[in-house]
Amino acid sequence: MAAEKSDATSVKEFVISRAFDAPRDLVWKAFTEADQMKQWWGPKGAVILYCKLDLRPGGTFHYRMRFAGQEMWGKMVYREIDPPKRIHFVNSFSDEQGGVTRHPLAPTWPIQMLTTITFDEQGGRTTFTVRWIPLDPTDEERKTFEAGFGSMQNGWNGTFDQLAAYLAKC
Repeated sequence: MAAEKSDATSVKEFVISRAFDAPRDLVWKAFTEADQMKQWWGPKGAVILYCKLDLRPGGTFHYRMRFAGQEMWGKMVYREIDPPKRIHFVNSFSDEQGGVTRHPLAPTWPIQMLTTITFDEQGGRTTFTVRWIPLDPTDEERKTFEAGFGSMQNGWNGTFDQLAAYLAKC
């Protein structure tokens, strides 16, 4: 994981990558098809109970997840899609109807996150990189985000572990 200063906002950007023993097209489909996302999305131990995916600019991925005994909703609103290389979206917690909500367990977590995911292939291996930064955060949200890098690293590593296990079965 690397943290970099964002020129535009002075918020440190969270960046994490993992290389997978799978071709880019397979990893891309695992991240862009609802039936596949249900199999691995979320931190280790998470279960996706519902998801609907509309992969287009302005489309959404809306899901309900159970994690650590808590049920929560999340949403991605796609801004840019460059198959099979890059996806740029706004990520947030949501309610059942898809309205944006606060994190159910962290009231000072940023309401929305700008997320860019890239898929780089070399020699049949794909590096999946996540770049995360709060969208228009308050000072308190910025501090909460930057203080949470260790937790985010753990969460994303658990998600990557689940993706690796899923890809190994494909």
